[in-house]
Amino acid sequence: MNEKIVSQFPTLTNRNYLASCSQGLLPASTSDAITAYHEELRANGINWDAAMGMLERARESFAALIGADPDEIAVVSSVSHAISAIATAFPDPLTGDEVIFTDFDFPTVADVWTAQAKFQGKLHVIPSEHGKISPASFEDHISEKTLLTSIPHVHYKSGLKLDIKEIAEIAHRKGSLLFVDAYQSAGHCPIHVKEMGIDFLATGTRKYLLGIPGIAFLYIDKKIADTLQPSMTGWLGKGKKDARKFDTGTPSFISAYAAKASLDFIHSVGVRHIAAYLEELRAFTVQYGRKKGLRLYGAEEVENRTSLTAFFHPRAAEVVHKLQEKGIVLTAKENIIRIAPHVYNTRQDIERAIDEIVQLPE
Repeated sequence: MNEKIVSQFPTLTNRNYLASCSQGLLPASTSDAITAYHEELRANGINWDAAMGMLERARESFAALIGADPDEIAVVSSVSHAISAIATAFPDPLTGDEVIFTDFDFPTVADVWTAQAKFQGKLHVIPSEHGKISPASFEDHISEKTLLTSIPHVHYKSGLKLDIKEIAEIAHRKGSLLFVDAYQSAGHCPIHVKEMGIDFLATGTRKYLLGIPGIAFLYIDKKIADTLQPSMTGWLGKGKKDARKFDTGTPSFISAYAAKASLDFIHSVGVRHIAAYLEELRAFTVQYGRKKGLRLYGAEEVENRTSLTAFFHPRAAEVVHKLQEKGIVLTAKENIIRIAPHVYNTRQDIERAIDEIVQLPE
């Protein structure tokens, strides 16, 4: 572990923090950027030009992170906003009118699509089997009637990573567009939207991108943007011809300042370096957890998992609460405990957390 990286995260002085799947830690540079925004307002009372400039730099930085052009990026308030913006942007008549998503998707996906009147009775869910979804399931479910297939890059519970490129090839061969929720992958998994065949991608910044709520990015392939008619729009999107027409009203500028600083940090370390380091931590977490008698959630195979690792526990929420009192920060979902390190964590962090979990009675 690079001590220079650790020194960027003052929270680590009093917390063993393993909850990046919920909220990543703020680098010191991001805290400084937030302070700078506040100071600009306090000194000048208005900082519109500076804030809009920062918003554009954040857009450009995110575009570079995923291999896109800045004109293919819309700035929205959340991933829910991004999904809703796309769900309401398809013109009538539709060449295909069925939408497919999976039971790996975050519940927001189902909430958004079931709220769309014109897609009622035309929604299909691909179920997981034994904790995974095979490419054959996409072959079976996607058809010439499918308008859009929605998938998460990484399952928010198990950390299982889907093969986007293979799924994209299946979807496109059958005439479907592909929407990817990258909230659990952007910042620690390499993403190149062109090479992977992604048509839409959305993510916020508060998890592995190490930012704060209030801002999210929506990628729309430039070949598709002109065919869409956004219903959720605003004065910042007026008259735009590319993904920027999905910009709406005045954004959360403080979140843009944080996003730009956090993206700069991610770029400085390098996503491939982060991914390689976290692969080592993932292997250790699974091995050490099993050694200590914990049962892995999801598929037994550990291939295609990220460092987000979940273990079954009948009192997950209670255990997480007790460990937080000891300065160990994890997250619980129903009957699982999630351990989600980032580049600032070590094996010792994970070992200590697991040791504390198994010491508490079930």
